[in-house]
Amino acid sequence: MAEAYIVEAVRTAGGKRGGALKDWHPADMAAEVLDALVERSGVDPAAVEDVIMGCVGQAGEQSFHVGRNAVLASKLPESVPAVTIDRQCGSSQQAVQFAAQAVMSGTQDVVIASGVESMTRVPMGLPFTLPAEHGIGTGPFSKRIQDRFGVKMFSQFIGAEMIAEKHGFTRDELDRFALESHRKAAAATQAGAFSDEIVPLQVEGAEHRTDEGIRYDATIEGISSVKLLKEGGRISAANASQICDGASGVLVISERALKEHGLKPLARIHNLTVTAGDPVIMLEEVIPATRRALQRSGMTIDEIDLYEVNEAFAPVPLAWLRETGADPDRLNVNGGAIALGHPLGASGTKLMATLVHALKSRGKRFGLQTMCEGGGIANVTIVENLA
Repeated sequence: MAEAYIVEAVRTAGGKRGGALKDWHPADMAAEVLDALVERSGVDPAAVEDVIMGCVGQAGEQSFHVGRNAVLASKLPESVPAVTIDRQCGSSQQAVQFAAQAVMSGTQDVVIASGVESMTRVPMGLPFTLPAEHGIGTGPFSKRIQDRFGVKMFSQFIGAEMIAEKHGFTRDELDRFALESHRKAAAATQAGAFSDEIVPLQVEGAEHRTDEGIRYDATIEGISSVKLLKEGGRISAANASQICDGASGVLVISERALKEHGLKPLARIHNLTVTAGDPVIMLEEVIPATRRALQRSGMTIDEIDLYEVNEAFAPVPLAWLRETGADPDRLNVNGGAIALGHPLGASGTKLMATLVHALKSRGKRFGLQTMCEGGGIANVTIVENLA
């Protein structure tokens, strides 16, 4: 079978809601990532055959096909096509998988997988709330769906509480996991671990290079003092992912294009998996998805050197660790979304950029990335370091 390779992987540093990136139009922010991928790799911009861009909030400035608009705002020629996709939080991870499938099928040789989300300029849930405020329609979940699953609304917050209760995690366990996310992210930043993956953006005459959400002085007392989202619950804003602005992307190419353009790969894509399950508890699907990915690749969890499991809520990676038997020391080694932010549609390629660079810097071979997604879906991607 033909192979797919990652040649370059980059991301912007995360911006807090209303923070450093608040004045960046999402199409322009994404364009900076597209330009960086081409410039850093040295590939001919006209050789890019498609841009696949993940985005969840496809309204306002992210409406009317933000993927194509990012191309038009970039230095890529207008002959480069694009498509915008929504697989909720896994949108740009799915972009990687679609790009890899295009390359592995022989249909295309040079494809950019990317994602963008300005959660400041297009608030979370806007595609749902805006029509509701104007009395348009009845919402995304028809009565048939509601009757089938016995709920009026699917909620990731409720799903996270359900996972914490099912697996018996206490609030203290969730808060301590959150504290470690900040500590790891702070240590990684101070050590320059993100320097090769970050695309600097100009902000008020300076370069934005550092993730804004990291709390360098985080304490368990401070995290534990944050109000719970539900009375009697275990989830708070402090042990959940941060709202974040950002863009990210990876350049996926074929073996033929490697030779043609004289490029050196960072990684080879080893396995592509996506599964779906219970849409109510929703966020637990990363566990069966990982099991399937390992089974299909003929690997065990111990053969994977680093894991990136999105920290949408602390119980998700904690449940994943418990059920897969994975080594906690290999999980989110540079921190996760609790500290670094979760820019929804950009998070998939953001995590992939961090994973391939971490494999390279640590001299490790295999990495696994998985992302819980709205609707009870999960993607898993396994890569092999070649750098």
